Amino acid sequence: MANIVVIGAGLGGLPTAYELRHFLPSHHTVTVISDQSRFTFLPGLIRVALDLAPLEHFQLDLQPLAQHHGLKLVNSSVTALDPYTRRISVESGETLEYDYVVIATGPRLAFDLIPGLGPHGGYTHSVCSGSHALTARDAWRRFLDHPGDLVVGIAPGAGCLGPAYEFVLMADWILRRKGLRHKASLTLVTPEPYAGHLGVSGVKNAQRLTEALLRKRGIDVVANAAIQAIDADTITLDDGLQISHDYAMVLPAFRGVPFIAETPNLGNEKGFIPVLPTQQHPKFPNIYALGVSVSLTQPEQTRVPIGLPKSGQMTEAMGMAVAHNIAVKLGAMPAPLQVPTLEALCFAEFGDTGILYAAAPVLPNPATQQRRYAYAVQGKWVTWGKMAFDQYFMAKMRLGVALPWFERLGLKAMFGVDLVKPVMAFDQEPVARA
Repeated sequence: MANIVVIGAGLGGLPTAYELRHFLPSHHTVTVISDQSRFTFLPGLIRVALDLAPLEHFQLDLQPLAQHHGLKLVNSSVTALDPYTRRISVESGETLEYDYVVIATGPRLAFDLIPGLGPHGGYTHSVCSGSHALTARDAWRRFLDHPGDLVVGIAPGAGCLGPAYEFVLMADWILRRKGLRHKASLTLVTPEPYAGHLGVSGVKNAQRLTEALLRKRGIDVVANAAIQAIDADTITLDDGLQISHDYAMVLPAFRGVPFIAETPNLGNEKGFIPVLPTQQHPKFPNIYALGVSVSLTQPEQTRVPIGLPKSGQMTEAMGMAVAHNIAVKLGAMPAPLQVPTLEALCFAEFGDTGILYAAAPVLPNPATQQRRYAYAVQGKWVTWGKMAFDQYFMAKMRLGVALPWFERLGLKAMFGVDLVKPVMAFDQEPVARA
């Protein structure tokens, strides 16, 4: 009997645990460690912050899910991981032994990198957690009573860029519906070289469609911008430009969680985990990682650093490969091993319209610098698709399903997206994932 431990129960951890439970015979144990008592569907938090949906719509209690779907749940935070003895220590005092561990922790939010950033002692809001979204919602309600200068920003080094566009464009849409748009100024401040870059260059139509929509909506854009400091009513950039704000939502850069940084040889200087294409750690083959906790190198050099996006779909694909590969190692699945393709679709909701950004794969071929395809398309159907997917994903989490065959078939048929592929001999060489 083997014990597989999944650290994290978010967009990556919970589906991966479900997939492991689906692949593995019942005599193997799948344990989930989470410092949260609820699963939270993070892409839905923009709607919560803008008072379009209650937080409860995007959360599920983990204990009944674990009990119903054959998972063991440890509701505590990890304080230490020893890859040599294969032991995990948690804050409650318990020590767990593992045969394989899957790290799907998500990020630590680096608010400390910019003075005045963040909702904890700072002057900006966030949509990176349920509690942050509720605080942002309360401030948004006050803003609607007295509209003024609204600034949505992205910190240097951030890799999760899409929510900034969704927030500022949906805020514009709400203000227009309420007849308040003439009382507010909206500004997007981004480290990207141009609006619509989203950390992935060379996406056909992305810049044109995104800039045109922002221009049509009367939203000012400050690109190539590095936020340097924030106070109660001003955001200061590194070139000296100061932007007034009555409401500010700024996405922070990410770091790895503390136990990764504190475990020798596990993560890099930012606390992200290097992996082989099979998602295994190159030094510790019993450790797998996925999602935001994984180190992926941004291949493009820009004036202001930006990260490479790790979308929910990419995270699910990584988890699918991890679960398959562990099952192969345990003799429960036939070879070969699998690797995630890192092909991504991003449905961005902008109120009365939306833009689908697609890149297959996100990282271009290192030899040719080409992708199979990369494009952006706009339409109301994108918003409908995003809302339908949100409900579908929550239903999957209730039912204990990760990536059913019909979802994979639909992605392939409609968008040409392959989530995973069989590993080739050369794939086990470490790739450029610093």
